[in-house]
Amino acid sequence: MRIVSLIPSATEILFAIGAGDDVVGVTFECDHPPAARERRVVSTSAMPEGLGPKEIDDFVAAALAAGEDLYRLDADALAELDADLVVTQDLCAVCAVDVGTVDEALGFLGCRAEVATVDPHTLDDVLASITELGRRTGRDEQATVLVTELEARLSSVAERVAGLDRPRVLVLEWTDPPFAPGHWIPEMVTRAGGEPTLGVAGTRSSRITWDDAVASEPDVVVCAPCGFDLEGGVTLAKEVRDRFPGVPVWAVDADGHFARPGPRLVDGVEALAGILHPRSVAPSAHARSV
Repeated sequence: MRIVSLIPSATEILFAIGAGDDVVGVTFECDHPPAARERRVVSTSAMPEGLGPKEIDDFVAAALAAGEDLYRLDADALAELDADLVVTQDLCAVCAVDVGTVDEALGFLGCRAEVATVDPHTLDDVLASITELGRRTGRDEQATVLVTELEARLSSVAERVAGLDRPRVLVLEWTDPPFAPGHWIPEMVTRAGGEPTLGVAGTRSSRITWDDAVASEPDVVVCAPCGFDLEGGVTLAKEVRDRFPGVPVWAVDADGHFARPGPRLVDGVEALAGILHPRSVAPSAHARSV
């Protein structure tokens, strides 16, 4: 089987269930595991490099308002790879190539590849997408083993934080302007033994004001800017910490463990639990106090 993955999270899943050798095409963002970098890149960003958070938000807002794509799909590369399966998403136009664009390209090229659309909104949806990709690639057993392992780790966290005080947690999914989290992130906070102050599980992230953020009265602030790694998160967390005097502010590896709906979300839950309950859950290298 020849697979093109147009979502970094799907690339991670495919490698994790033993289908990595079948992956022939990826996006420019597919960097985990490192072997994914060896595959041909078929999708790139239309966004200029080097933009700050406010500039990124302005660019995205303007592109969406104008109906312009945020990603460029290399139709020639897609045709040359002659894929049997293309994995795409219908979750967020800001995160990856839209499924409609993929369908149009495949139709134009006369490509008969099967299209698997991944659209998770919760942690259970993420686990279900692993099972689905296992089914699509003939790796049912490997997918089942992976899901079982991830569920066991989540259960272990739940056991260790059970009965403990639940701090109020504000997760910032973006910092300029501030965004409250959506999709699986509020659920991650809950599973880690906290209570999300803003954001609704299973829904999209939402723009808020700094007054909203402060008024939510968090006990802990976690800076998890979508697309930023730990070092990038630390930089942005330092810029916002003065807005929350006396409140601990943490940065996390949002790109690896919060934004991508793949196996490493469980690492994110463990990192949050280590922040909130360090006496019960070991601190994570993927989180840093600022």
